[in-house]
Amino acid sequence: MGYPGLELFEQLLADSVAAHGHLCPGQVVGVRLALVGLRLLNFAVPPTLPELKRLIIFVEMDRCTADAVAHTTGVKLGRRSLKFVDYGIMAATFVDLHTHQAYRVISTEESRDLAEVFCPGESSRVQQQIQAYKIMPDAIMFRVQAVQVDLTPLDLPGPTRRKVVCQQCGQVVRDGREVVRDGQVLCQPCAGGGYFSVAKEIAFPGMAWAPAAGPAPPDHLPKPQPLISELKMGKIL
Repeated sequence: MGYPGLELFEQLLADSVAAHGHLCPGQVVGVRLALVGLRLLNFAVPPTLPELKRLIIFVEMDRCTADAVAHTTGVKLGRRSLKFVDYGIMAATFVDLHTHQAYRVISTEESRDLAEVFCPGESSRVQQQIQAYKIMPDAIMFRVQAVQVDLTPLDLPGPTRRKVVCQQCGQVVRDGREVVRDGQVLCQPCAGGGYFSVAKEIAFPGMAWAPAAGPAPPDHLPKPQPLISELKMGKIL
C-alpha cells in the first residue's frame, strides 16, 4: 500500500528499538526488511487487524533483525503468525493466507560491504552501517524470491487442532508435532530429537507458591530433594 515516509520509518525504528533494547544495524535491517515484505503483499504499515489475521512470517535467524521484523509487522509466536526456522540466514518469508502469495526477502552481504561507500564519514563501523542502512536503496539491501510455502491446518493460527499423548513420558503434544516410531506415538524429546539431554525431574524452592499467595513464598515450602544418584556418588553430605 505504498511507501512509508521518513517520519513513519523513524517511528517504526524507534518503537522497535525500544522493544528490543538497543539500536544496532540489525534493527534497521529488520524494519527495512519488514517494510519490503508488507509492500510485496500490498499490506498496510503496520498491518490492519484483518491483514494481520492473514499474515504468517517465517524468520530464519534468531538475532536482532528477527525482533525488528516481528515488532514492525505485529506477528507473534503466541498467535502462531511468527514461525522460526533455524537456518542462520538473514531472511524472512511473508505469506498471505488468503491469496497464498509468499515472498522471501534476503539481506545481502553486499550491503555490509557498501556501508562505507554510503556513509564514509562515520566514526565507527556500527554507526556507519546504521546510517547507511537508512539511506541505502532496497535493491542493494535485499534480494527477493517469490516462493511457495506449503502449510497444513496444523500450522495455522487458531485453537489447537490435534492433541496426542506421548506413550513414553505422558506429555501432551499439540498440532501434529509428535513422532511415530516402532508403532509408538512419542514427543520429539523422547524420540531422541530434543535440544536437551539427561533430563531429571527435580523439586525446586517455592514449589507451593502461587501468585495469589503474595510476593513471598510461605515458610513451609518443601526444599529441593537431592537426586539419588548424587547421594550414591557422595556429592551431597
